Amino acid sequence: MANIKSSKKAIKVIAKKTENNHELKARVKNLIKETEKAIANGDKESANTLYKDVQKYLDQATSKGFIKTNTSIRQKTRLSNKIKNMK
Repeated sequence: MANIKSSKKAIKVIAKKTENNHELKARVKNLIKETEKAIANGDKESANTLYKDVQKYLDQATSKGFIKTNTSIRQKTRLSNKIKNMK
């Protein structure tokens, strides 16, 4: 345990940032799964709305450095192609 006041504050800040980071990663993964389910069910409208959210949060994760740029682009491309090919 830290004894210095600034070290104690740093521990709190790190804990809060870690929590926010996990939240964003989980949100991205869950949105991708929900979009995949909507595509599997054939619901094009909800798939499109979920895809917009996926794009937003993937871009946020990319800008913060959680996900590499090419990974983000690849995931968005695959989802958009699946939505386009829906019948």
